[in-house]
This record gives sequence, C-alpha cells and structure tokens, in this order.
Amino acid sequence: MLLGCIADDFTGATDLANNLVRSGMRTLQTIGVPEAPLAGEVDAVVVALKSRTIAASEAVAQSLAALDWLRRAGCRQFFFKYCSTFDSTPQGNIGPVAEALMQALGADIAIACPAFPTNARTIYMGNLFVGQVPLSESGMRDHPLTPMRDSNLVRVLQAQSRAKVGLVAWTDVAAGEAAIRARFAALQAEGARLAVVDAINDADLHAIATACAGHPLITAGSGVAIGLPENFRRAVLLPLRADAAELPRVPGGAAVISGSCSQATNGQVAHWIESGRTAIRIDPLAIAAGGGDVATAALAQADSLLESGPVLFYATAAPEEVKAVQVKLGVAEAGAMVERALAAVAQGLIERGVTRLVVAGGETAGAVVQALGVTALKIGPQIDPGVPWTATQGAHPILLALKSGNFGSRDFFAKSLEQLDA
Repeated sequence: MLLGCIADDFTGATDLANNLVRSGMRTLQTIGVPEAPLAGEVDAVVVALKSRTIAASEAVAQSLAALDWLRRAGCRQFFFKYCSTFDSTPQGNIGPVAEALMQALGADIAIACPAFPTNARTIYMGNLFVGQVPLSESGMRDHPLTPMRDSNLVRVLQAQSRAKVGLVAWTDVAAGEAAIRARFAALQAEGARLAVVDAINDADLHAIATACAGHPLITAGSGVAIGLPENFRRAVLLPLRADAAELPRVPGGAAVISGSCSQATNGQVAHWIESGRTAIRIDPLAIAAGGGDVATAALAQADSLLESGPVLFYATAAPEEVKAVQVKLGVAEAGAMVERALAAVAQGLIERGVTRLVVAGGETAGAVVQALGVTALKIGPQIDPGVPWTATQGAHPILLALKSGNFGSRDFFAKSLEQLDA
C-alpha cells in the first residue's frame, strides 16, 4: 500500500479515490476506520470520515485514529482531503486536523491546496474562485453548515491554525517544481508551517504534486491527487495498470436520493423533473413538523413506480426553506432529521431490490452508507469529474454513485444511470 488518505466526508473521499483510479492506482474507500486488515491488493486506501462539521476536537481524534491505522497498514505517504470549496468555519476543522496530522508525522511543512480546475475551482494569490466568481460570492456564501464568506484561503486557514500560514503564489507554481520547492524552503525560514498553494490548471497540479513527492503529508482537495501516482511510478513503486477502474455488472433496480441544497444539485433535480422522470419530494418542513413517518410514506408511494424505472427522492430545497427548518429545529438537528429520513428511504429501496443508487450530497451520502452498513467501496469508472461509480464489497454488491452537492452536470442523475446500461 502506497498512499493513505483521510477524507472529511464520504463524497469527498470518493472524489479523491476517483482521481487516483483514473491515474492508475487500485483504490479502496473505507467507511470509517477499518476494524481489520483489508482483503485484496490495493495501491491506495481512502478512509472516509464524517468529520467536516463535527467539533474540531472530535475531528482531530477521528483523523488521528485513521492515520494510526494507515501507518500500521504500511502506507508511505499520507493525504488529508477536504472540499474544493474549503468548507469550514473559523473554528476548523481543516486547520486543527492538518496540524495534528503534521505533528504525528513529524512534518515540517504541508501544503493546503483545494484547487480542482476541471471542476472550476482555482486559486490565485491565495484567493479561491468558483468558476468566474470569488468563493465568497458563490453559492457557498449561504451554505447552511459552512457558509464561506471570505475567499482568501490564507486568512481562512490562519483563523483556524496556531502555526503561521504562508502562500506559494502562482508565479512560483508556473515556474515549476524547483521554484515551488524553493518557496517551501523560504516559507519555512520565515516560520510558516502551512502553505496555501495557487493553481489555475492541471499542469499546476502536476507540478505541485511533483514538488511534494517527499512530503510526509499533503492536505488538499482531490485535484492535487492527479499527479501523485506518477511520483510512485518514478520511484518504481507503481506499475502501469489498465484495470484499476473495473467493477462487477450488477442487475437490479435503480433510484436517486438527493439531500444536497447546492445550486448544482437543485439544477440536477429540476432537470430530472423537467425531463418527465418520476420524482417524490421529501418535504423538510413536513419532517420538522413531525407529522408521521415521511420515509415510509415516500416508499409506499414509490412501490408501484419503481417497476417502471428509476425514481428520484429529493429533499433538495431553496435557501429560504432550509433556513425556515433551521429556525424551527436548529441547524444541526434540521440536517440530521433530513439525513435520517433519506437514509431510511435508502434502506427501503435496497429491501425492494434496488441495487444501483445515486446519492447527492456529502452529509446525505454519509448517512446512507452508514445506514446500509457499507464498510468499503471499490472505486470504478468516472461519471463526471470528481464522481465515479463504486461497488460495495461482498457476495451481493450494490453499485453506488456518491456525488458532492456542487459536482456534476445538469443531467448527471440520468447520465450516471445510463452509463451502467451502456
């Protein structure tokens, strides 16, 4: 095992694993810290935690437990993965987790680079852009759990960190590996231990990855991972592989579950409905009102519909509706109630013979895989940048596509299911 990864949510873990597989690394994603050695041969393991929005101290504890398991498994390098929109608050959790992992590994410096140009996430002079707008002007400004109101990642990370945070500007990145390494050395001389690194294209990501070949720890979004397998190949540790993304063919029904309230997922839900496909709404206000078992009612409604094709179950809502539920229940409980309802829907669908499931939203995906008792996922072919199909391990696999709320084309739901039938 070469690369050991720790991700702060489940869809983000899949996003990272997808990039590693596309670059030729056999990759397994575990749901939480494994309790036993893994079966089969893999080159990389991504431990998926649900630690993005919990208390920083608990996020640190879970991340260190994952690191301990990965070190005992023999990994040579470690990767802490967070969202490409740097989802966090002034209290953490990115800074505290990164510093705890650095201390455990004896790392002198670690990068912070959520850039993923393929999905329109770029960093210039330390400022994160989503498409053509700064992060603070994007839909992330009104995220219900981690509203991002500052685009300058040096400031954002410094607010969460005890160590000094510096910047590797794009002029150094564009000059290549040697210039990046020189800037790392200069930052260390200035007392910095965390370095936000600019990146505006994939060539930048490859240069950054090459410059980090000797780093014990990399902290980043999934973008930097596209260059890491080549580091191992240069060291003659990883052969070229053509079968890294192979998954079993699994017959059975299909469905979509959407809990994300992001702009991208709102558009995907709208496209599904506008295309005349079957959809059942899980009303967050009805859940908040406590008016009966919303999940059971939705499944009963779907019983006859599933025979005709895939059904979408969605709790996706506009920001003002989300706020209304949060006012009634509080932010954490509002999210948890919706997640529990959608997880119950997923359980009911599997009982009804659904074996192919698309899940939108990081928190929703975490709730679903936990409810289904999934312990590990084999990573398969990409659907859209950052989102692959995966297969659960065991005698009766389920195919899962776990999509971050902000990812995927407008027709993602239909396209992902059509890919399996191609």
